[in-house]
Amino acid sequence: MKLPRRHFLKGPGAAVLLPFLPSIASAAARKAAEKPARRMVIVYLPNGIVRRCFFPGEEQAELPDFIGGFDADRVKAERRLKGQPGIRPLQLTSTLQPLAELSNDLTMLIGLDRSFKHGQDVHAQGASCYLSSLSPQQAADSGIAHPNGRTLDQIVGDHVGHATVLNTLEISCNGFTAPKEPIEFDNISWYGPGRIAPAVRDPQKLYERLFLREDYRRHVSSVTDLVLADARDLSRQLAADDRRQMDEFMELIRGIEQRIKRMDEMLRSADVKVPKNEILPRGEYIRLQMDLMLAALQTGITSVCTFMIGPERWDATLMYEGVFEQPVQHHNMTHNQKGDGWKDLQKIDLFHMQQFAWLIRRMKEIREPDGSSLLDNSIVSLGAGLGDGATHQYYDLPMLIAGTAQGQIRHGRTIQLPPGTLTSSLWLTFAQLMGLEMTSFADSSGVLTDLWN
Repeated sequence: MKLPRRHFLKGPGAAVLLPFLPSIASAAARKAAEKPARRMVIVYLPNGIVRRCFFPGEEQAELPDFIGGFDADRVKAERRLKGQPGIRPLQLTSTLQPLAELSNDLTMLIGLDRSFKHGQDVHAQGASCYLSSLSPQQAADSGIAHPNGRTLDQIVGDHVGHATVLNTLEISCNGFTAPKEPIEFDNISWYGPGRIAPAVRDPQKLYERLFLREDYRRHVSSVTDLVLADARDLSRQLAADDRRQMDEFMELIRGIEQRIKRMDEMLRSADVKVPKNEILPRGEYIRLQMDLMLAALQTGITSVCTFMIGPERWDATLMYEGVFEQPVQHHNMTHNQKGDGWKDLQKIDLFHMQQFAWLIRRMKEIREPDGSSLLDNSIVSLGAGLGDGATHQYYDLPMLIAGTAQGQIRHGRTIQLPPGTLTSSLWLTFAQLMGLEMTSFADSSGVLTDLWN
């Protein structure tokens, strides 16, 4: 397979794909690299959010009596976000404070709903139907049991994957190895009806999939030890900017290796009376998976990624370092929001916003061959398949957008859409921003023109 625009460092039994380096590229390769590829990253939040702390204008409102109930349909009219459709400056609510320094890089969308079908577990449907958006009627007409057909990432990957090693990359930050829920709770990507594109949970397996031969770990312990000497030799041939880029890339790979090793040691030393995965600090684990994703985007291994910050429901305790002294169960907390219960739950939302802020900052720092940033050339979304985990609502979903897709999106705004605007219309907009000539997607009603610059 011919892979233009990329170079390899080779060691015994391994090859590391490097970012594009103009000073050693051919004239044809330099011309091809004048405009970087567009990337698309879909980040998924599990179990909804504390909506009163996320959306503008709700935080000081009286806490509704039905918080903690389960009937989303019954309270839909009361629960709808207030306000007229339109475009306003971005307002940073308390949950969005970790993103304050990035406010000019973000847009909030208000008023998004997703298709919903009674009969399938709401959490499983929230995740597994998030990117497919088939309406229940469309699913029935096609003989599909639930509205979870081919997902947006796979469709976009079909279009842009000819220039990359992998059409798409699916990642989950579910650190539990023992199955607690069906796979639909831990995946948002589908090749087609009944054909899940399983997400990779284990950082070491993800690293090996991206950079190493399957059997490589049986022969050597660290790929970077084998290729660093090669890298130093190559570095002497590079221009200053390329040398800096390659040094940063090799530092990233070395850091990933060391962090994987540290996590392995933590697991081996865990108290056997406690499920071992609980001791993995969530932030460190999530950022390690994010760094692996960024390395794949930077080196051209893929241009399309889905990233689950955690699984839906999955009643299992997780260690949110710096937030709680002991592991907690995120899903259970969503159903205990009465009184001051929502205040502890919001701490997890804040924690997730900190991880998203870290991702966006890293994407701003990574430079492309033309001097732009990885974020400049990307569309990145952060959203959930449930609006409020207490009521299981599938309307007024949280959604943040970052990245300009090469100047096509203007940020620093809140866009309030007409109530009932379907997520499928947003996904159609993403497809067009990625260069696809599509006029419809699932149950979409057209593109969201306000998102364009």
